Amino acid sequence: MSLIVQKYGGTSVASVAHIESVADKVARFRARGHDIVVVVSAMAGETNRLAALAHEVMAQPTPREMDVLLAAGEQVTIALLCMALERRGHGARSFTGGQIRILTDDSHTRARIREVDCSRVRDQLGQGNVVVVAGFQGVTEQGSITTLGRGGSDTTAVALAAALAADECQIYTDVKGVYTTDPRIVDGARLLHHVTFEEMLELASLGAKVLQIRAVEFAGKYKVPLRVLSTFEEGPGTLITLEEQEMEKPTIAGVAFERNEAKLTVKGVPDQPGIAYKVIGPVSEQGIEVDVIVQNAAADGSNDISFTVKRDDAERSLRILEQVAPSLPAQSVHLDTKIAKVSLVGVGMRSHAGIASRMFQALARENINIQIITTSEIKISVVIEEKYMELAVRSLHGAFDLQNHENGQ
Repeated sequence: MSLIVQKYGGTSVASVAHIESVADKVARFRARGHDIVVVVSAMAGETNRLAALAHEVMAQPTPREMDVLLAAGEQVTIALLCMALERRGHGARSFTGGQIRILTDDSHTRARIREVDCSRVRDQLGQGNVVVVAGFQGVTEQGSITTLGRGGSDTTAVALAAALAADECQIYTDVKGVYTTDPRIVDGARLLHHVTFEEMLELASLGAKVLQIRAVEFAGKYKVPLRVLSTFEEGPGTLITLEEQEMEKPTIAGVAFERNEAKLTVKGVPDQPGIAYKVIGPVSEQGIEVDVIVQNAAADGSNDISFTVKRDDAERSLRILEQVAPSLPAQSVHLDTKIAKVSLVGVGMRSHAGIASRMFQALARENINIQIITTSEIKISVVIEEKYMELAVRSLHGAFDLQNHENGQ
């Protein structure tokens, strides 16, 4: 008998009717003889509602109490789903993250999982019950409730699948799987039947919103087969595994993009060892994530250093750089919030030349100027003006024939 861990997100359990539909789906899997562990999120909008209540009471709620509050959303869902399963004649038991002891560190609102005790889960499965677990939450050694950050239910599901050595972890959402790019931008975007963990990790980090990055990292580390499917439409979804298929051709898995970017440029700093650290260090030390970095040396012995951050961090980064600019010294500091990042991702880049030149040619045909380029073994990212982002995505999707290419499926 196979063991499957299933995760249903907020849109999948948005109402009682949705929860009833999830119960029907779980019941069908039980009828086929599978053992099932179900991880659920709070009902759509519930976490935002609870957070809004907190901010009515306190402008800056303490992280510990926010975790206590936000964890309540999932508790509602697990109870309702168990009731729906029991009404269908299936034994079901609900557990919070603390009850099954998903042990985390004490970083409230963004905790990381340290250990999962599956003894209670295995006991209930042995009794023939469906186990329904509250996603997004855990507990510290001292017994304090913690939450794993937005999208944390994905990580809960993967962690349980790893600890239980499940045959598959299925992430049910409101899309049919992972596409070559966002179907809302490219009509011909294709569903990928298979991608590697490496590709999915790059796609997630570069703007694809289907899975939480930490969940993909966890799945890759513990070799948990991960499948993304639609709650609302039948289909095979996208399987994410270690295997690389059909490496004989230049496979591009997809085109990712990120709008939430800003570029900072520090002009006229000295061309000397350690200058990059003096520019980037003060920003990073304030907990701001720096992404793409480029340094250009001029003939007069000065440097221009540009880097990107999330747009929400742009103004704070600018203030930091303006404070340190006189000590560098720097001629000026500039901020551009009208940029976007577009990326090609594919394991086939390892063994095939010409991907970059083909990408640059496609953008040149559309007269799209590239401001920054960064590469890795399986990705090429470019920073461009935001107004050209959708045009760039469509152009690259067509240039690499992703709507007709088999993409290693």
